[in-house]
Amino acid sequence: MIEEIRRKVGQAQYEFSLHAADQSFLRQISRREIEEAMRNGILVENYPSDKYGPSCLILGYTAKRRPLHIQCTHPARILIKIITVYEPDPDEWTEFRERRPK
Repeated sequence: MIEEIRRKVGQAQYEFSLHAADQSFLRQISRREIEEAMRNGILVENYPSDKYGPSCLILGYTAKRRPLHIQCTHPARILIKIITVYEPDPDEWTEFRERRPK
């Protein structure tokens, strides 16, 4: 799945939800950074039964090594939809890959 997501991002076959566009602006995360992170990203969590359709959480790093979490739809869609994007909180994640127990 991650290989197909990387391929689609490389071919600009993705779109932003309104929420993702708002959050990337508020969090000062550029489109270039999102593309960089998605191209080298790994699958962290899979949500096959998500409310609006199957999605997943990707961890990737920008060229400047900024960690990003990007939730997006599964690549079965013609365009991958980026649902949200944020810089993970190290207090909530172990190596940004596993949720820490609360």
